Amino acid sequence: MDSDRTPLTIPPTILVDADACPVKEEIYRVAARFKAQVVVVSNAPFRVPQGPLVRRVVVSDAFDAADDWIADEAARTAPQCVVVTGDILLAERCLKAGARVLAHNGKPFDAASIGTAIATRAIMADLRAGMDGIGGGPAPFAKADRSRFLQALDRVLVELARKDLSR
Repeated sequence: MDSDRTPLTIPPTILVDADACPVKEEIYRVAARFKAQVVVVSNAPFRVPQGPLVRRVVVSDAFDAADDWIADEAARTAPQCVVVTGDILLAERCLKAGARVLAHNGKPFDAASIGTAIATRAIMADLRAGMDGIGGGPAPFAKADRSRFLQALDRVLVELARKDLSR
């Protein structure tokens, strides 16, 4: 990938559900190569790189405030929008809005996989509820997850660039 890539006619927007996102630095690096806008959405302020392509949005700490903001913005910026989240219900909302969605581990959420992900989430919640507080949660974030995420984000942005150029 060229570091001096020509900007797209309609630059992609990457919306980051940032409160628990382990790949923010990777997002900034890949986005810079594609001249993509990055919007980091969280309930609390934290440091983001300075520059015209990165914007921080701090929402209230109300339940689902960040999710609501991201889903609304995804609907506004789709189809040139990529949402990065580990929240399956937010992923579903963004897919319905026409955005592309990636999990932090690089797994894409799409129309074919979201139903299974939601069902699995519900089953796991029921299992955890029946275990009286005993339970694991997701596997620890690994180096392979980071690498898979970088490849997936790059792939999605290349696909968006191709669609944009074919208009």
